[in-house]
Amino acid sequence: MSLEEKIAQLFGVWVGASAEGGDVAPYQHDMEEAVDLDELLPHGLGQLTRPFGTAPVDPAVGALSLARTQRRIAAANRFGIPALAHEECLAGFAAWGATAYPVPLSWGATFDPALVREMAAAIGRDLRSVGVHQGLAPVLDVVRDARWGRVEETIGEDPYLVGTVATAYIQGLESAGIVATLKHFAGYSASRAGRNLAPVSMGGREFADVVLAPFEMAVRESGVRSVMHAYTDTDGIPSAADEQLLTGLLRDTWGFGGTVVADYFGIAFLQTLHGVAGSLGEAAGAALAAGVDVELPTVKAFGEPLRKAIADGLVPEDLVDRAARRVLAQKAELGLLDPDWDPTPAALTGVDARQARGTVDLDPADNRELARRVAEESVVLLANDGTLPLATPPARVAVIGPLAEVPTAVLGCYSFPVHVGSRTPDTPLGIELPTLREALAAEYPGAEIVTAPGLGAVDAPRGEEFAAAVELARGADVVVAALGDRAGLFGRGTSGEGCDVASLDLPGAQGELLDALLDTGVPVVVTLLAGRPYVLGRAVDEAAAVVQTFFPGEEGTRALAGVLSGRVLPSGRLPVGVPRQAGAQPATYLAARLGHASEVSNLDPGPAFGFGHGLSYTTFEWSDLEVAGQAAPTDGEFEISCTVRNTGERPGTEVVQLYLHDPVASVVQPVQRLVGYLRLAELAPGEAVRVRARVPADLASFTGRAGRRIVEPGELELRLSASSTRPLLTARVTLTGAVREVDHRRRLHARLVTEPVPSA
Repeated sequence: MSLEEKIAQLFGVWVGASAEGGDVAPYQHDMEEAVDLDELLPHGLGQLTRPFGTAPVDPAVGALSLARTQRRIAAANRFGIPALAHEECLAGFAAWGATAYPVPLSWGATFDPALVREMAAAIGRDLRSVGVHQGLAPVLDVVRDARWGRVEETIGEDPYLVGTVATAYIQGLESAGIVATLKHFAGYSASRAGRNLAPVSMGGREFADVVLAPFEMAVRESGVRSVMHAYTDTDGIPSAADEQLLTGLLRDTWGFGGTVVADYFGIAFLQTLHGVAGSLGEAAGAALAAGVDVELPTVKAFGEPLRKAIADGLVPEDLVDRAARRVLAQKAELGLLDPDWDPTPAALTGVDARQARGTVDLDPADNRELARRVAEESVVLLANDGTLPLATPPARVAVIGPLAEVPTAVLGCYSFPVHVGSRTPDTPLGIELPTLREALAAEYPGAEIVTAPGLGAVDAPRGEEFAAAVELARGADVVVAALGDRAGLFGRGTSGEGCDVASLDLPGAQGELLDALLDTGVPVVVTLLAGRPYVLGRAVDEAAAVVQTFFPGEEGTRALAGVLSGRVLPSGRLPVGVPRQAGAQPATYLAARLGHASEVSNLDPGPAFGFGHGLSYTTFEWSDLEVAGQAAPTDGEFEISCTVRNTGERPGTEVVQLYLHDPVASVVQPVQRLVGYLRLAELAPGEAVRVRARVPADLASFTGRAGRRIVEPGELELRLSASSTRPLLTARVTLTGAVREVDHRRRLHARLVTEPVPSA
């Protein structure tokens, strides 16, 4: 291959599929120059960026448009190499008419990796059905500051939860033949003050033990084939130019063998935002040297600037060779280089665009059923004074709040209707999105449902709608407060990419509205359709109930209404703590002792509801703790067990959470951290199970003073807990022997299993 042909494999072009089935057309973004496909294609093309995620298009017609363009690309270059097509799939395939699943923060709330794996496999099948090869998901960033706008895209604040759920998602996506993409590698969510793209100030131990841990698990266990670098710099080194991170750690240590792709425009940012490159050519050389293989979303640095830098002797050509081999190997693995390769999906063979329209369903009944299950398992009951479930329909329900009648209130910023559809407001949504009022009306067909927004928008100040809404609430038997976020991009929402906040108070005057509703004396059930946790003020203690959801997708309002009625048993657990004070950020349950409440500060960063918290409509008793051996060597393991019994009158799900506390260590440690969990689904009244946990000493490892991961001898506590703030049984054990050094081959999981308990 010539130099031009090799370079052509290292970039994408942002396109949109034709609504008539013709060739895709380059999409012009305000951060890119015009692209001439006729000029580019004789040398080949690495990727096609978001053919379905750029503008609304019928899925079948879009698939034919993509196939037609793929044939054009292959025919234009002398080796017949097509492009690899990628799409966003953060909460489902981001295409018009595709199922909108709950956002990743809701995946974390399920504590159910098996269900997330099933969902991801369905997403992968939909991507494959229209000719897409790669999905830009999941996000493995660990929440460090909930003010960050992209919290909705994360799985939670604990690296073990993030790692296990993300690994399951990747396994599901890859099982369908789709290349999954880990992002954002690494440190993006730890930016200063929760501001998008702000610098990351973090020591090596926190970086290794918190930020890198989920990525390490995913690379080891998931079969992932692509990684996306982060935008941010950590201690002055941008991830896109960090050879130690992208090559030394990711490839040489962890053994990753796939491709590293740029976050959109991230290579050019080395020049324009980070100032570590004086030109686009220098930026291209720095990224290639670090280990970035593909520039996305379109060609900038890897085009003429890279060719000139090579000609001038500033960038060695063997860096291009290295990246091109990786890209071509992946295309070969996907079958794109096979002699019988055909870009047309099997279901559309021999069909023209007119006949194809409406024949590909990206939101079938099976998908909706999966979306329903994930949504239902992700609803978190935070507080309840006994008002819920509202099994007997109230005569008059007042649904008050700015999200009472907003169809898109269940969607995150990377859903198609929000991310793309907002630019084409006259286009139908493409999927059914019942509002909260509609869902409650369906749940309680005999009740009178009245609504009022109370505010002009979620972030609006108090206005003329306020008093009328409160007055309407006074005449109701129960008030459902419909509060939360509006997903958007770069300041056009209250949650989403570039929608960072200075405070975790509810947006706009929602806090004032909530207080006014509490003052009516009518029972208030607070419902939250949000992308991050918010301070709830008086409602923590005074509301009849508080129900948290995190953008639960197209079935979300039905799931929420089902929990209120009792048709759905609440079983979600918080993947991030709900703060008690708006100004106590950044705060996380993973803090060391001085990061918690103490006498040396007047600020209490403690949560109103901690990580892992969630109630049900029944009660559970945990008992009969047993420890099989109080001591084990630093290369050994412990076995502990307990009995969990449903002592209430209704079925219910309990989530057993195993936390490790290290009282004395050579390096300051978090007070506790999650090392295992097990979801006990729908135990019947009186039913009991024996939970047995085998806990390897490797889980007590941490990065020591010398920068290497070690297991130290000494006392430990293994806490069997209902949440990070509710330990129920504690096993005190001891590690014996010498300090032991471990590496990326260490054991990462405790093994939690259940055994039946004979009925009394």
